[in-house]
Amino acid sequence: MKSKLIALAVSGLIASTSAQATPLNKTEIDNVFSEIKSTSPGCSVGVIKDGKLIHKAGYGLANMELNVPLDGSHVHRIASVSKQFTGMAVILLADEGKIDLNADIRKYLPELRDYKESVTINAMLGHFSGMGDYDFVDAELDKDALKLKSTMGGEFRLGKEDYLTIEEFYDYVKTVPLRNKPNEDFRYSNYAYFLLSMLVERVSGESLRDYSETRIFKPLGMSNTFFSDEPTEIVRNRADGYSKNNEGEYFTNMTNLFWVGDGGLHTTVEDMAKWDAYFYNPTLGKEPKKLLAQFMQPNNAEITIEGRKYANGQFIGETSGIEIVYHSGGWLGTVTNYERIPEKNYASIVFCNDTSVDIAELVGGLRKLVL
Repeated sequence: MKSKLIALAVSGLIASTSAQATPLNKTEIDNVFSEIKSTSPGCSVGVIKDGKLIHKAGYGLANMELNVPLDGSHVHRIASVSKQFTGMAVILLADEGKIDLNADIRKYLPELRDYKESVTINAMLGHFSGMGDYDFVDAELDKDALKLKSTMGGEFRLGKEDYLTIEEFYDYVKTVPLRNKPNEDFRYSNYAYFLLSMLVERVSGESLRDYSETRIFKPLGMSNTFFSDEPTEIVRNRADGYSKNNEGEYFTNMTNLFWVGDGGLHTTVEDMAKWDAYFYNPTLGKEPKKLLAQFMQPNNAEITIEGRKYANGQFIGETSGIEIVYHSGGWLGTVTNYERIPEKNYASIVFCNDTSVDIAELVGGLRKLVL
């Protein structure tokens, strides 16, 4: 799923650059999601045009057991779309003068293994740090790396079967060797963004959850947004996650792993619309416009993936000369996407709790309809 999500919006980004001749009505947008049944999980959707949330709706169920319909107001875990908020937290730390983005991460987290290479914070933000990902647990590569085990002594199952606290996961990640040399090429790393959450905690003295609440979410009025780092907390109005088994039957697919940074953000369509508005009226940091420009600057303009650049948790690409900024996410029963096309004053928010939906098709359908 990860490779498909990273490739989302590579082809057919802009179906038409002509202005919409007539105002859209709700039925036209509803038709994009017409295949989602009222008896199955689905998606919460927001469409933003010219600074206005012109459409907010839910399709399908937030909870299949209780038959609760999605209505556009539910709280979703947004998986890797979270990364841009981790990126903003790190940029704000630098804005406060507490870190140097070009410094080696071990300057601030000296307990990390000696990588024998300088791994900068900026490289971690841009996915060219050389760090591995969740599919990289190879004790044969480095005998000093900790091999994760389940409570029964078998192979650790990443997802919902086994459990690690944030501290236990950190104890593991800090032993993992680099997968390749830093600054060579783009290699997506959830490990790197998790370590950035530990950087925020170490330098600020606050968890990523608390730091982002006071520096990002509260100032922007995002009252239903937070990094969920506590597995037993009650999240009101949360949409549960679902997937299908080999027989095509739905099953609950929720994680019990609650480290953050690479993912873990919970939010709503309306709060994401407030985040979207920030890009047109920056208010964060000592010099808001300057900080936003830094946030949108690719971490390394020379290192690209299929022609796209990466800036602090955001893919930046273009087609027909039109820039598109986006990120997608997927984790167990969650699949998400948020994209902006600044030149067209357009954005879409699609948070789904059903991994069987073709989110690329849905996002593309919205884009084609509105633009």
